[in-house]
Amino acid sequence: MRCGKMAAPPPAAGAPGAWGGVRRRCQRLLYWVPVLFISSILCWSYYAYVTQLCLLTMTNIGEKVVCLVAYHIFFMLFVWSYWKTIFTLPMNPSKEFHLSYSDKESLEREPRGESQQEVLRRAAKDLPIYTRTMSGAIRYCDRCHLVKPDRCHHCSVCDKCILKMDHHCPWVNNCVGFSNYKFFLLFLAYSLLYCLFIAATDLQYFIKFWTNGLPDTQAKFHIMFLFFAAAMFSVSLSSLFGYHCWLVSKNKSTLEVFRAPIFRHRTDKNGFSLGFSKNLRQVFGDEKKYWLLPVFSSLGDGCSFPTCLVNQDPEQASTPGGLNSTSKNENHLFPAKPLRDSQSHLLTDTPTWSETTAKAEKGKVGMSNPALTMENET
Repeated sequence: MRCGKMAAPPPAAGAPGAWGGVRRRCQRLLYWVPVLFISSILCWSYYAYVTQLCLLTMTNIGEKVVCLVAYHIFFMLFVWSYWKTIFTLPMNPSKEFHLSYSDKESLEREPRGESQQEVLRRAAKDLPIYTRTMSGAIRYCDRCHLVKPDRCHHCSVCDKCILKMDHHCPWVNNCVGFSNYKFFLLFLAYSLLYCLFIAATDLQYFIKFWTNGLPDTQAKFHIMFLFFAAAMFSVSLSSLFGYHCWLVSKNKSTLEVFRAPIFRHRTDKNGFSLGFSKNLRQVFGDEKKYWLLPVFSSLGDGCSFPTCLVNQDPEQASTPGGLNSTSKNENHLFPAKPLRDSQSHLLTDTPTWSETTAKAEKGKVGMSNPALTMENET
């Protein structure tokens, strides 16, 4: 007989743990309600446009063929980008940002104060992080037990840290971040084009039914309601799509608009902006042939980003987004895939990220580290 700890018995049916599990499952099911709503509207619009409008109402064969071909192109791109936005898993910080087992034990054992600050300082010294909390501390998540990379935030719905988190979108039941932001943007673009195309081609038949120019049939309800739905969604989508186009042009996320990124010595709302062309390539990549397709082509690894700040941190060399191709510490090369030249105009003649430089600068007057404290962010 083997000796060991006995497994804990499962919670009884009426135990708080069992009810908590049921509640979480119910919440996860409720999160899919907006997605099911959009999917049902999409399925109905397909039936209303293809069957009721094109096949049963349109009489001109040429118009019918052109509308059906163009409609299915927009429909395919819309569904493809929506699917990718929903089912692309958000990327989480790599293992280098997680505290080691010994560091976690030290953090739990030591009282809040300088001892914990030293643990965080030691854990973050080789990481390519430039942003800080409002108090100047290292951004640390005590739920995921990791030092947060730049532009990373903890999602309270997903209960995990998301790289370059923009927001949690209920309409896709997913976090929009580094891994699927391009898909989300294309989803907005193609859904807007889809609605505008339907409204434009349905308008003349809507007017005919409205003025009793066509006989009352089953198609009347579908065609009239289809126009109202397409026009209504077009208005809301155009404002949302325009807002995110502005975010891309400035290289900002929704969270960074409400809370500007804080660097070591100042807050800079445009700290990650590299100019319109480079900002655009940060999201869509260098290969223009992939820009309009829902395939991942964004630059970087999501853990480090080039900035427009030169010598922003006197204790850390200003490499673009943590790129240290000549670093002495080969165990901490960021990003895993080297950034391409188009990502930053700071790739030339920049000092490397090294502990030696940090120690040399630490001796300068007025250059000492601010107090490092743990600060929760959601």
